[in-house]
Amino acid sequence: MYCTRNISESVIWVGGCDRRLALFENLFPVPRGVAYNSYLILDEKTALIDTVDSSISRQFLENVLYSLGGRTLDYLVINHMEPDHCANIEELLHRFPALKIVGNAKTHTFIRQFYDTDIQGRTITVQDNDTLCLGQHTLQFCFTPMVHWPEVMMTYEQKERILFSADAFGSFGALNGNIFNDEVDFDRDWLADARRYYGNIVGKYGPQVQTALKKAAEKEIQTICPLHGPIWRSNLGYLLEKYNRWSLYEPEEHTVTFLYGSMYGDTENAVNILATEMAKAGIKNIVAHDMSSTHVSTLIGEVFRCSHLVLASPTYNNGIYPAMLNFLHDMKALNLQNRTIGLVQNGSWAPSSAKQMRALLDEMKNMQILEPVVTIQSSLKESSLEQLFSLKDSLLASLQ
Repeated sequence: MYCTRNISESVIWVGGCDRRLALFENLFPVPRGVAYNSYLILDEKTALIDTVDSSISRQFLENVLYSLGGRTLDYLVINHMEPDHCANIEELLHRFPALKIVGNAKTHTFIRQFYDTDIQGRTITVQDNDTLCLGQHTLQFCFTPMVHWPEVMMTYEQKERILFSADAFGSFGALNGNIFNDEVDFDRDWLADARRYYGNIVGKYGPQVQTALKKAAEKEIQTICPLHGPIWRSNLGYLLEKYNRWSLYEPEEHTVTFLYGSMYGDTENAVNILATEMAKAGIKNIVAHDMSSTHVSTLIGEVFRCSHLVLASPTYNNGIYPAMLNFLHDMKALNLQNRTIGLVQNGSWAPSSAKQMRALLDEMKNMQILEPVVTIQSSLKESSLEQLFSLKDSLLASLQ
């Protein structure tokens, strides 16, 4: 049975949600599931903006067929060729023999790589800023390569001023009937997942996102329709400000997050003491994460949130604790930069993890390492406690 919602009289959300999925891209935990958004425009000609993942193909096809009301589908616009958005191309080509696929040259290359269906004569290749008239509605195509694949483009509908933004402005999380941003408490229920989604999926490509934001600023936008998460029809400045800040690698909050590994609780004890001292000094919204039980994607989200990080790691096999090492590799891969960092190392006979963490951080842009580096030998003692309090003072001075 169909399950749709109107965005306007002529534009219909025909997507769906998957709450059974455990790992997005088989990497990122999605305990609240994920939404796959697709949009149908009804005019003299009909146009579908992207498809959905194969996991919800049945629901999607029922939505499309119901919304068409017996009409044919004239155009399928492909903004992004990742499989969670293009899995139904072949099915639609079979169902609608006159259907034309609209995309750029790279789009059509990827279609041929993913599928064996013959698309010869069934494609329309567009250039940046080209338009396609549907009747009263006109689609304008805006190329945004590497946000976050090379073929990505956005589609701007000129009459209703809707930006179909591909994977930009998306979020993890299934929609629960309320598909619009003004129907939910976004800060409470969605911001952390939107930040985690941006940081891990798009975060590496900050300069490309900045280019896309400049292109978007040239258009009068009333509604933003992403491929995941809520549709934005109000307070667009809030969303654009978040993307501007994230893509410049500027923190959202002037605060500290503690990211630690602890084998027997001694490193964790140092983190708890330091966090408590910071709280006593008036620092708010402090968060501490045990890296062994927190997925790395959540840790990356914290880096995008916080201005200051304290990284605390045991020395393990003469190296960095594995969970910390994995996190630092992710930080580097995602081009993270512009943070202030305190280091804490532990080791019973040869503590050396801080030196190795510093070496990895030195490969990233504009990472300021505070002094002193705290060294714990097995467990916290008066001498190492003095170092810890000195690091507290450095953190507080930097936060001011």
